Amino acid sequence: MPVANPNDLFGIQAHLTGAVVNHDKIVACAIHFYEPQHTFVYHSLPVKSTLGVALSEFGANFAAVFGRIAISIGCIAIFGATQAAADNLNGLILEQISKMPSGGRYSVSHFATIKLQSAAHFESGKFFVIPTAPYPSFCSGATYIVFIKTIEALRDRGDLQLDFATLDQLIIRDQHDGQGIWGRWNANGPGTARLFHELGIGHNFVDFRQAQPGDFMKIFWNKSVGRRESGHSVIFLGVINRPDGEYVRFWSSNIPRGYGEKEVPRSKIAYAIFSRLEIPANLSRIHKVPETDSYLASLLRKNSNFAEAARMCGI
Repeated sequence: MPVANPNDLFGIQAHLTGAVVNHDKIVACAIHFYEPQHTFVYHSLPVKSTLGVALSEFGANFAAVFGRIAISIGCIAIFGATQAAADNLNGLILEQISKMPSGGRYSVSHFATIKLQSAAHFESGKFFVIPTAPYPSFCSGATYIVFIKTIEALRDRGDLQLDFATLDQLIIRDQHDGQGIWGRWNANGPGTARLFHELGIGHNFVDFRQAQPGDFMKIFWNKSVGRRESGHSVIFLGVINRPDGEYVRFWSSNIPRGYGEKEVPRSKIAYAIFSRLEIPANLSRIHKVPETDSYLASLLRKNSNFAEAARMCGI
């Protein structure tokens, strides 16, 4: 039976907070250190005939406590490694944003789709993601380009291996909503979040306090999900505290100027789902799921609700 919270057994504890932007400066997280909550006091043992027994009991108790500490350290090390990997991917995503062009114009025309296909073309086993002027673009296309650039960056540095069949699934063609990887990403409703959950490439959540710069984010401007929804696919950059309230900053293709950063009052966001990329190697699971996600495909013609969307995304 545990006698103390394992976290209390450490000399120093680290508490992580979510991303906040103050005065236009993004702070990914803060770490607060606290003093230990428990102090071990050892009393001198009487030198009597019971000395051996006392020492034996002391040794056993110390070993038990030390064992708990070792187990706790191991668990925290594993959690820390997982968190570090996710943080590194978020940093890599932000790096890809910095390499994207600015401006152009927002457009959902067929020409914008053609430009998107040419910007992320696959040749000789490699993705070449090079948007060229002019830059007509739309939100889900912009975030998908950054996603592809991140995948290719991981492959370039040897941190990710994907077979040709999986890479072929990443190509933007004329997929319908819910079909393949791009069709899921581009669908109404929680397309990106549903893809992350279905393939296990990352986890989804709705709490702004957990969000970090570099998380993918689906904004719902109204409370409808599906046919009547009004939404925006973006990459979260932070929350800004201003005198008139909180503002959410993000990157995407925005109306009317296209590629770039934007901020909106948080009060204008009805719902939001965050998706954090963690295990991109699980993209290979696309071969084990239905070619078309029936839930996402249905959102073109039917109305859903946020509770159902969250459930379908493992939230």
